[in-house]
Amino acid sequence: MSLNTIKITNEKNLKWPKTLIAILSTIGIADTGSITLKNWGLLNSLSCPGVNKGCDAVLNSPWGTLIKNNQYDIPLSFAGFLTYSTILLIVLILSLKVISPKQKIYKDFWWLLYLISCGSSVFSILLISIMIVKIKSFCFFCLLSAILSFSIFILTIIGARFDNRETMFYRGLIVAFTVLIGGLIWSNQVDPARANEINLSRENVSPPITTLSSIEKINFAKYLNDNNIVMYSAYWCPHCNDQKQLFGKKAVEELLIVECAKDGKNNQYKLCQEKGIEGFPSWEINNQIYSGTMSLNELAKMTNYDGDINFE
Repeated sequence: MSLNTIKITNEKNLKWPKTLIAILSTIGIADTGSITLKNWGLLNSLSCPGVNKGCDAVLNSPWGTLIKNNQYDIPLSFAGFLTYSTILLIVLILSLKVISPKQKIYKDFWWLLYLISCGSSVFSILLISIMIVKIKSFCFFCLLSAILSFSIFILTIIGARFDNRETMFYRGLIVAFTVLIGGLIWSNQVDPARANEINLSRENVSPPITTLSSIEKINFAKYLNDNNIVMYSAYWCPHCNDQKQLFGKKAVEELLIVECAKDGKNNQYKLCQEKGIEGFPSWEINNQIYSGTMSLNELAKMTNYDGDINFE
């Protein structure tokens, strides 16, 4: 075999991992992006193959939110979206020959790709563990993201062809350990069994509603009450609090709200179990259960409300 043939073969061997990484990261962007849009109310529906309630239970759990305060709500899926976007950008730089393979920065980009994919793989494994042990539900989108992260990690090792395997192992171990410790700390903080930040009351009740209610919102809440439309909630659930904040303090007082947390004050845990409630908040409309935070306009449409919907 001639020297030119060997060079061509090597180039081809280096191309296919980058191509596959680009494809997988694009799928990851679509996966996490759709979840993020659904969380922000920009996507009306998100079909989870075979296990819709399981997806709702996982995505609406405390572990489904990365950062939340009165100004904004950043779902964990958005962090995944940024991660996959970064991976795609790096692999495009490597593939389009923006920089020469002979330059040191070319290998540095491979190292960056390796460390990011290593960290995301470890974090994905942690999330799957939480899904199984803590939430006890199955989410297709979460499992898909974990498979994508691990596949990209393996492809990065193949495509980078690091000369020093000991350095690769050492750096990967540091990143994996750091991500694991950080992930465990984060998981512990949002765990409703331990995180008292969500509810400072010893009686295990929902946080107080701080937003004001317009007359339109109050009338809509009364309509929901009159038509026996029920909201199933859990005192520790941040998304339930978000839903209530959309109505405002006065309007929430008119709603039919069932506390589902087993340790919540005045809870109706058995009723929630009988109804098959797995995600919070959930709405019971015409004997059908709909999970997830909904806009008031969406609720008005689903309940055939013909009153004033100027909820702003």
